[in-house]
Amino acid sequence: MEILLVGAGLSGAVIGRRLAEAGHRCRIIDARDHVGGNCFTERDADTGVMVHVYGPHIFHTDDAEVWEYVNGFSDFMPFQNRVKSTTQGAVYSLPVNLLTINQFFGKTMRPDEARAFIAAQADTSIADPQNFEEQALRLVGPALYEAFFKGYTEKQWGCSPTELPASILKRLPLRFNYDDNYFFHRFQGMPTDGYTPMIAAILDHPNITVELGTAYAPDMAGAADHVFWSGPLDGFFGYDLGRLGYRTLDFERFTHDGDYQGCAVMNYGDRDVPWTRITEHKHFSPWESPPGSVCYREYSRACGPDDIPYYPIRLVEEKALLGDYVARAEKTRGVTFVGRLGTYRYLDMDVTIREALDTADLFLDRAAGGGDMPAFAR
Repeated sequence: MEILLVGAGLSGAVIGRRLAEAGHRCRIIDARDHVGGNCFTERDADTGVMVHVYGPHIFHTDDAEVWEYVNGFSDFMPFQNRVKSTTQGAVYSLPVNLLTINQFFGKTMRPDEARAFIAAQADTSIADPQNFEEQALRLVGPALYEAFFKGYTEKQWGCSPTELPASILKRLPLRFNYDDNYFFHRFQGMPTDGYTPMIAAILDHPNITVELGTAYAPDMAGAADHVFWSGPLDGFFGYDLGRLGYRTLDFERFTHDGDYQGCAVMNYGDRDVPWTRITEHKHFSPWESPPGSVCYREYSRACGPDDIPYYPIRLVEEKALLGDYVARAEKTRGVTFVGRLGTYRYLDMDVTIREALDTADLFLDRAAGGGDMPAFAR
């Protein structure tokens, strides 16, 4: 078959590779001038630092098949994300762990003592937390909430924590030991030469053609037997029902001679500091030792029509509009919507790859059996 894949990021590359290996001809287009989507990395010419151009991407997964898959296209080096937070005039370890608790409260508690101490701090009158703030107060109490979560969340999402669902905070761990590894997955690492060569290797197949700087036009679908769309779901329909809400990021790039902050990620919890965090990219490749450094200050704001969407908002208004677009997509034949933008969900890289592999396998099964491919394969 002739397959058109819109987007040369992880979803398009992985689906395209799987279908190409099965003998289908895959045309992959991308409006940008590079492959990799927001995972794009490039080496800074002046400092030699491997820069995550659209913000840092750290690979972590419990999915052994996905880990084996990415290692088939790139060597990976071990990397654990150990985040710090500057708040109220001091630096602390994140996620909130026993060191954070002891340092913040000036204590030397053992795990069981800290657990009882935090339980006493927690607002137990909140039996069923209905929003982010209530969940935080129920989980850690007002002091830790004010220091590490409230200001950061207001900056990240541009609204009061009372407007956000409690489920957001449930993903953040609270630890009563000294483990400061931000993630808890079995497999964690970084591609040795960055993500761009890895994705380019996935795309390197004789049945795949890649056209960069090429925007999708509706008449392209007519030349294809099937389309996989990894662009914005609402964008496929010309945003004619309205735009789904996203947060975007602005990066203030600066360089430093030496080591600027001593870690890869430094959060800033105070509301009066306008940026959410500073990332120092040399620390994402600790096996390298460039003398200079490239850093990004990150600022979060509402996503406009010409901005790059990063985080789907998925509040009440967006969910209603999403339902309308999903219903419309399910009536559209010959197109499957994939990836973070195509399904309007925040997906980690490993989940994106898992869903891409499963989507490709479903397509091959349906093609062999003569069945229709659904609009959403998940």
